[in-house]
Amino acid sequence: MNSSSVTPPMIDTDHREKTSAGDEISTERHPKPKGGWNAAIVVIFVEMTERFAFYGLAANLITYLTNNLGEPTATAAKNVNTWVGVSSIFPLVGAFIADSYLGRFKTILLSSIVFFLGMVLLSLSVSVVPMEYRRAVFYTALYILAVGEGGHKPCVQTFAADQFDDDKAVKSSFFNWWYLGIVFGASSAVLVVIYLQDHVSWTVGFGVLAGALAAALVMFLMGIKRYRKQSPTGSPFTSMLQVFVAAARKWRVTETPSGHGICYQDQDCRGQCRSRTLVRTNQLRCLDKAMIIDDNDVSTKTRNPWRLCPLNQVEEVKLVLRLIPIWLGCLMYCAVIVLVHTFFIKQGSTMIRSIGPHFQVPPAAMQSLIGFTILITVPIYDRIFIPMARKVTGGITILQRIGVGLFLSVLMMVIAAIVEAKRVSAAKEHGLIDTPKATVPMSVWWLLPQYMICGIADVFTIVGLQELFYDQVPEVMRSIGAAAYISVVGIGSFVNTAIITVVQLISARHGKPWLGNNLNQAHLDYFYWVLAGLSAVNLFVYVLMARCFVYKRVGGDDMKEEGKGLSLNSYLDEQI
Repeated sequence: MNSSSVTPPMIDTDHREKTSAGDEISTERHPKPKGGWNAAIVVIFVEMTERFAFYGLAANLITYLTNNLGEPTATAAKNVNTWVGVSSIFPLVGAFIADSYLGRFKTILLSSIVFFLGMVLLSLSVSVVPMEYRRAVFYTALYILAVGEGGHKPCVQTFAADQFDDDKAVKSSFFNWWYLGIVFGASSAVLVVIYLQDHVSWTVGFGVLAGALAAALVMFLMGIKRYRKQSPTGSPFTSMLQVFVAAARKWRVTETPSGHGICYQDQDCRGQCRSRTLVRTNQLRCLDKAMIIDDNDVSTKTRNPWRLCPLNQVEEVKLVLRLIPIWLGCLMYCAVIVLVHTFFIKQGSTMIRSIGPHFQVPPAAMQSLIGFTILITVPIYDRIFIPMARKVTGGITILQRIGVGLFLSVLMMVIAAIVEAKRVSAAKEHGLIDTPKATVPMSVWWLLPQYMICGIADVFTIVGLQELFYDQVPEVMRSIGAAAYISVVGIGSFVNTAIITVVQLISARHGKPWLGNNLNQAHLDYFYWVLAGLSAVNLFVYVLMARCFVYKRVGGDDMKEEGKGLSLNSYLDEQI
């Protein structure tokens, strides 16, 4: 018989099969490969549920503080800003712990448990806890939730992306679904949970959030055998500190043509020019001393990392330092957008919110307009704006994209100030100045433009910041880069709180505080004009800083293309 013929196999006892021709075929089952879509989809649903819980709490928090805990409007706004700020700063700690010690999987698991326990305590604080202890327990639960956010936020997206190989098409699809899941989770919370909080009870509203987090935790554990888990890489801050120490130790050393040259590669830094990844830049030249090879370096057999650093290590430190001015330039933007969680809601609560004879829109539900605007704007940006920009100017850089969003934030505050002035005018015309709980005869849909502009601005600035802090940080600091981007929102919330405090102090000295409990007597429109002015000044300073920014360049890159903005799909292709 021809040897190529296949006959029924005979099973051997050592997990191998034999054909009649004597050929052996292994029947040992290989384990299924980990990662891929089977793992990533689980993480997407986990993150969607977590965003559902976070926005279900944050979107209507000011209403609970003012209506149930009896806090003044300005105080409640500052407390919301403080909580959002702390929740956005803790990711810096969480990212450091994940990258240096625990790894992303363990950090996500522990933080998810903490987040769930915080939500359970929050639900108990509005139901069974006695009134005299309710405030203390409520705020304790809030900050337990902030700790949980700190570990979850900076790790979960990177952990999900770790499930794929370096396939750009697959990762492009992943980031599309990831973004859609976040928007869907947040928008669902704003529409569903806020309605339950306003029309059923806060206990039911927070209970739904706790149940959702429990389901997410179970779902995450069910996928434990599917995940690829990356080991922690050690602290990236040690590498940065080595550059500063080495540069300080060689502050008198200068680079000369007759010298030993500079260290190009980690494994051979004794004057031999090796292939390099990052291109040397002219900014922050004082740090270049860390890579100059002197007589002491040549005389040693091994490189002392605290005295001599390779070019890549020095340039990575420069990358981080160059991002600091941009980070500072975006704080005012985030100080403005946090208004959607505070004064925008209080504005809407005084206006006509009826849809038909039996339904009223919860004021906090207006935030869903931001999500819908983002879903509409992203395809327009990707399919229309980017192609037009390429034809006219050759493309839009990341910093230009962020700058467009900063300009839109100025426009948003101008429109918000004009609408608020009209609302107060309507209250005066109908004699409602002294009745703060009365409904002003003005439709809540007058707030539509400021919400929509906020959504469009997010597409430019927030997504631009994500791209910048992913693309321009060293690869070993990607989690910390994500945390740094998130911290912009946190510090921006504290900036908003500081502005409120200053405005209240100054306005109280010259009459009544601008941000009183009675919005019909307050001057919220003046406050909006102050923010518009500060945002305009910030935009001017940002433009100056952006003009001096040098993008990361890898050896062989085309200078003209570096930093150019991509279409959404192209941007997602480049993300990992």
